[in-house]
Amino acid sequence: MAVYQLAKNDKGQYLCPKCQGNLRFVDGTAVQIVDGRADMSAILPKYECHHCGIYFQELLGSGFFDEHDLPQQPKTKVLNVRRTGDLEPMILKKDVNNQCVCPRCGQKMDFVEGQAVRIVDGRADMENVKDHFDCPHCSSKFRRIASTDYFQWSEK
Repeated sequence: MAVYQLAKNDKGQYLCPKCQGNLRFVDGTAVQIVDGRADMSAILPKYECHHCGIYFQELLGSGFFDEHDLPQQPKTKVLNVRRTGDLEPMILKKDVNNQCVCPRCGQKMDFVEGQAVRIVDGRADMENVKDHFDCPHCSSKFRRIASTDYFQWSEK
């Protein structure tokens, strides 16, 4: 990365040397742990340009600023989730990994085998007594209809 002497506009704000836009001041924060090591650069104030995806930090009070790339935010995947009213009872089969494609969001959901009745807060918990599929992506549950191979979306 390059070292710059940043110019100021008439209001005293620093300008980005690449796009000439105003840089946003961000005060230093607490020491952060990155990859198991203390990141001391987080305590220094910086000037960010989101247009260019870079930030500048002053080098030892010299008036010269070192350029760095802004950290990329992980992009969240948007799920296209079908409405529960559009779901008909269907046959669901588990694969060798005890998973199946979720009919609601298209991601992999897990097969949960029936378990013994558990006592929770002094009451019988019957939620996991029967086999069902559980999707961690859209929080859907598909429960078996009676003793058939058909499964239907369930609220709980």
